[in-house]
Amino acid sequence: MTQVANPRPAALARWLWAVALLVIAVVAVGGITRLTESGLSITEWKPVAGVLPPLTDAAWQAEFEKYQQIPEYKEINAGMSLAAFKGIFFWEWLHRILGRLVGMALLVPLAWYMLRRAVPTGYGWRLFALAALVGLQGAIGWWMVASGLVTRTDVSHFRLAAHLLTALFLLGGLVWTARDLAVLADEPAARPARLSFAAAGVVAILFVQLLLGAWTAGLNAGYVASSWPLMNDHFVPEGIDWSRGIWLAITNDPFLIHFLHRWWSWAAALALLLLARTLRQRGARTEARGLLLVVAAQMALGILTVITGVSMWIAVLHQVTGAILVAVAAAGLHHLGRPHASD
Repeated sequence: MTQVANPRPAALARWLWAVALLVIAVVAVGGITRLTESGLSITEWKPVAGVLPPLTDAAWQAEFEKYQQIPEYKEINAGMSLAAFKGIFFWEWLHRILGRLVGMALLVPLAWYMLRRAVPTGYGWRLFALAALVGLQGAIGWWMVASGLVTRTDVSHFRLAAHLLTALFLLGGLVWTARDLAVLADEPAARPARLSFAAAGVVAILFVQLLLGAWTAGLNAGYVASSWPLMNDHFVPEGIDWSRGIWLAITNDPFLIHFLHRWWSWAAALALLLLARTLRQRGARTEARGLLLVVAAQMALGILTVITGVSMWIAVLHQVTGAILVAVAAAGLHHLGRPHASD
């Protein structure tokens, strides 16, 4: 007798895929927010009251006056018009709204599935952890914004990296869990996939590249050179400040961080190409082809971002493709981590 697939894990998997797409949308808007220098336009964290933007002229003026008190306005945007302020306010507001929407998109269906006892054994804690991670992400986002409200004209690149990497970790967790549930729908006795030692190495290499990318964004390091493969006619760029030691240079110097991000990308690409090769050998041709396509697109967009002098929409596409790469890599690593994985 033919076994019928379990519809409940399949529905849960589709739900998590939808939330993953929403996270990618948040990453996209986050990139626009950063590149338009909009992130400090909302100077307070109001998780509930902040859902609505200012609705009257007086409310807009009050928000603008709050922004005029911070260093970014005083040192960079002095004389900005109210209309221009509304433009940067929009992107930060939309970014925060989408973040809240991700939280609701996880919590409300999760509560529904729990009430209907539709969550498979062993998955409840993981789904709650993913929902909690959204709340943590919101707190990290405010922690990041707060770093630019008192003495700085921008946010800390360390906090920006924590904010972005937490979002990408959430994305990877959503994809991994969705894949586990999709397998469980077809194979009721299936066990969750495990991350092998070799797979953890791929994750570590990719993590370093994502961290360097976040630091590059936070320090505006993409602007220090607009040529490729050389940086201002040099392989190792001039202008690196070594005076405070190697560690501070690696973590704070925009020339060195740009250089490292540019060339570590080849290590990340090699690791992902080897992953694609292994996937192909295991019969996962679709995952292998998808990974190759996204890696090629990401490398090309990275080069274009540099040679266009950080064109906003190309840079946004670079960030979005990076998020898609995380999702595709997570799906590929999941396939390899399945017990007796086969298509």
